[in-house]
Amino acid sequence: MWSLPEVRWAAVATALFAAGGICWLAGAPPWLWWGLYLACYAAGGWEPGLAGLRALRERTLDVDLLMVAAAIGAAAIGQVFDGALLIVIFATSGALESLATKRTEDSVRGLLDLAPEQATRLSADGEERVETAALQVGEEILVRPGERIGADGQVVSGASAVDQAGITGESMPVDKQAGDQVFAGTLNGTGVLRVRVMRPVGETVIARIVAMVAQAGATKARTQLFIEKVERRYSVVMVAATLALFALPLLWGVPVQDSLLRAMTFMIVASPCAVVLATMPPLLAAIATAGRHGVLVKSAVVMEQLGTVTAVAFDKTGTLTEGRPHVTGVHVLPGAGLAEPRLLALAAAAEQFSEHPLGRAVVQAAHAAGLPVTAAQEFVSEPGRGVRARVECHLVEVASPAHLLDDGQDAVQELVAELQDSGHTVVLVRLDGVLAGLLALADRMRPGAPEAVAHLTALTGAAPVLLTGDNERAAARLAVQAGIGDVRAELLPEGKAAAVHELRARGVRVALVGDGVNDAPALASAHVGIAMGRAGSDLALDTADAVITRDDLATVPAVIALARRARRLVVANLVIAATFITVLVAWDLFGDLPLPLGVAGHEGSTVIVALNGLRLLHSAAWRRASDAIPSEPTRDA
Repeated sequence: MWSLPEVRWAAVATALFAAGGICWLAGAPPWLWWGLYLACYAAGGWEPGLAGLRALRERTLDVDLLMVAAAIGAAAIGQVFDGALLIVIFATSGALESLATKRTEDSVRGLLDLAPEQATRLSADGEERVETAALQVGEEILVRPGERIGADGQVVSGASAVDQAGITGESMPVDKQAGDQVFAGTLNGTGVLRVRVMRPVGETVIARIVAMVAQAGATKARTQLFIEKVERRYSVVMVAATLALFALPLLWGVPVQDSLLRAMTFMIVASPCAVVLATMPPLLAAIATAGRHGVLVKSAVVMEQLGTVTAVAFDKTGTLTEGRPHVTGVHVLPGAGLAEPRLLALAAAAEQFSEHPLGRAVVQAAHAAGLPVTAAQEFVSEPGRGVRARVECHLVEVASPAHLLDDGQDAVQELVAELQDSGHTVVLVRLDGVLAGLLALADRMRPGAPEAVAHLTALTGAAPVLLTGDNERAAARLAVQAGIGDVRAELLPEGKAAAVHELRARGVRVALVGDGVNDAPALASAHVGIAMGRAGSDLALDTADAVITRDDLATVPAVIALARRARRLVVANLVIAATFITVLVAWDLFGDLPLPLGVAGHEGSTVIVALNGLRLLHSAAWRRASDAIPSEPTRDA
């Protein structure tokens, strides 16, 4: 807190004001408490006054300068106490705003500041400790138990469980072995890993996230930009009204001091400080809260747009699905004399050295079933065909139907066709030259996808749309499982973008959720583009407006609900600010508003608006936004 200059100067101004008040009440000489009050002016007013003068040089009338001018005017007519009170409240309000902004930034950066400063690099000369910033693509690092991984890379050797909660949000450590991807800043478990650096330090997941956060802090929502544009014109009108309020009563014989006091009070209470602060605190607080729960929103503009979304479109592979194949069925052919687990174990033993995704899926299925994967010999991999190996004295071949299925095997051909029509990929297993069975594989829908689709339907009042380049059979099968009715399949990237343009032309504000390079045009065309961060391509991450770091689809309806709550807080803040200004101005014009009460009302409304917006920083804000999702469709967009 004390690292902020605004806080330090506000504390000094408050101390000088308190000392002046004590001296005044104690009957000290006027020059003493006047001097303390003027010192309070200098401590609390020099920074906003200087900023206001710089803005004036650029022909912009800043509200800060008006506040300082009003305080000086109060001192000029002998109301030095009232002016010093205005300076103290104004400085304290600015300190609270800076503190809130810092808290927002720290909330996000505390989540992201994970990468270690040094790593152990391996070379021909052995090990050496180097700065992680010096690591180059292709170099290898050694990660010991309990260390944080220094770079995005691929495991070359070793096995361990890695805690990826800070990046992906997974609650349990993830097993890593040779060939798996790891992220900078994640925490290694009990094993030793040898990792090949795959990305420069400036392009790691953490680096991209930090860049997004920096960009978010530098942008302003359209509501805020509109308010600031109005503020510049409003300030000119307010100055003109203040001068008129001072000069015109003099024509009717009102004393100069009374006229100036009323004019100074008007300048203070009419200043739009609370209006200016109505927009950014709720949106920035929502960005911080979303970041803590695995959604990185790139700017306040995006957070505002998320709150206006009326429909959501999904990519299929890697978005609604996990993006990798899984064994969904094991079929032993009549006469093979094998049990299904035995067939799967033999296929996995033959595939254990394969780099093909289908081969890895077969091995993973065997491990998941607790089957022993025995050693294989004479392993041969034929690209585009399959693999063969000798397992327990048997020649095992695993390949596509086009290479192992012979004419005359009508029953097998019918089973293969039936599985393929339902969206499965089929591989055949031949044992010692005799066809023994087949394995059905398919991409698996992400956990929670049907619930996310249902919540989005209830939240937006429109069922999500599926946009995919996959075939119609696979798309229709997944759509039924997820609860999506509008399916558009076999789309090229330009086809996805055209579908988004079509929806927008009908007045639909579309949020597109995707992950791949082929989704980038549609992400750019959508009202809001949302990328799946864990498996998303670099182009998709760069193009998207928001990134889901944990690949949890439940966060999509949650962040939209949070954005809507932030928009409601913005509206509430504007109503609060306008009400205070209207009441105080009317009191000053048609009644007798004391200057201290006007100062307290004006600055109090500013503090109320700022604190109201920061309610979304609370840890319960995300849960409340999720709980507020209606169970039935609504058109409240």
